[in-house]
Amino acid sequence: MAKIQNVRGTYDLYGEAKRKAKKVIATGSATVEKYGFEEIETPIFEFTEVFSRNLGDTSDIVTKEMYCFEDRGGESLTLRPEGTAGVVRSFISEGMQQNLPVKLYYAGPMFRYERPQKGRQRQFTQFGCELLGVETPQADIELIAMAYEFVENLGLTGSVTVEINSLGDKESRDTYRTKLVSYLREYYDELSEDSKNRLEKNPLRVLDSKEECDKAVVANAPLYADSLNENSKKFFDTVLNGLSDLGISYRVNNRLVRGLDYYSHTVFELVTDKLGAQGTVLAGGRYDGLVEQMGGGNISGIGWACGVERLSMLLDAAPALPRPIAVIPVGEDTQQVALKIAYKLRRAGHHVELSYSGNLKKRMIKANKANAYLAVIIGSDELAAEQVTLKDLDKGEQKTIALTDLIKEIK
Repeated sequence: MAKIQNVRGTYDLYGEAKRKAKKVIATGSATVEKYGFEEIETPIFEFTEVFSRNLGDTSDIVTKEMYCFEDRGGESLTLRPEGTAGVVRSFISEGMQQNLPVKLYYAGPMFRYERPQKGRQRQFTQFGCELLGVETPQADIELIAMAYEFVENLGLTGSVTVEINSLGDKESRDTYRTKLVSYLREYYDELSEDSKNRLEKNPLRVLDSKEECDKAVVANAPLYADSLNENSKKFFDTVLNGLSDLGISYRVNNRLVRGLDYYSHTVFELVTDKLGAQGTVLAGGRYDGLVEQMGGGNISGIGWACGVERLSMLLDAAPALPRPIAVIPVGEDTQQVALKIAYKLRRAGHHVELSYSGNLKKRMIKANKANAYLAVIIGSDELAAEQVTLKDLDKGEQKTIALTDLIKEIK
């Protein structure tokens, strides 16, 4: 029989790697809750149109990466490839528009069929947040500041750089689109097949291409900044000045466009050179047209998200496990009493490692391996006297105490 393995692009997360991932989510939650964000959990799958209609039919996610299936009722469903579209769908369907602004964050698995690489798998965990109902650039400043504080709280500010750009309003976007299409058509034969297809539907996506032939063409493409109208320039300047006022350094990247169709004005990424070519660990931007596109009215939005596993790979060390108390029975007649002792210690709030088998020496070795700081030893003599031996495993000191005094003594 062939060995059963996990599906390509998936992984088992446990041990140190799992503890790092938990730290990322816990740190993210604690950070964004200080800014007034509340957690939301949306379904892992949605109607396919929630993503296909709103992520853009030329995005890599829609054209290449979505896991779609038909259920028994004939409905087309899709495992969520990202968090924003599902949160906005919930915002509309749950009637949250009545209580603007709305601040939501989420953490959970996402699914994309893409080539597995370091820190990027077909099932991955995403942590993200969305702020809906604020049109002013102060929201952009606060969201970027929140992202920066998040990675700072993880101890990573020396490892990441904030890159930022403006896509402007619709008028600016249309102006740039015309310039870009005119330029790219001159080099049509040099573009990849994907970029040739995007040229007609969403030429801005060509700027985001990872193909070397496209990069060579894009290197001399018109700059987005030259197409921004006065309102868009003023908006972007306010964002940049706000970040400077907060002491947050950044780098303007004129080629940064992000991969989804619904972005406008501010787009940003936190990038690192420690994870190879695909160095983005957190990304986001403003999506003022998305809510209306999904049928929810003209309501502004901005958000960001990060790949938890990718971000956790930058952590130097996983949080240490709590040091336990080792409960060590010696002899068959002490097993049940040891079980009761362990139960009471846990109920009192202690982490306890109960030894199940082996002689005293082997059980003590296991206690040290578990990094226990204290051992509660009960043998036949102690059992008869209703006592236990309490051993400090760091100092090597031990004493005998009454069983009834155990909880009080440990406190």
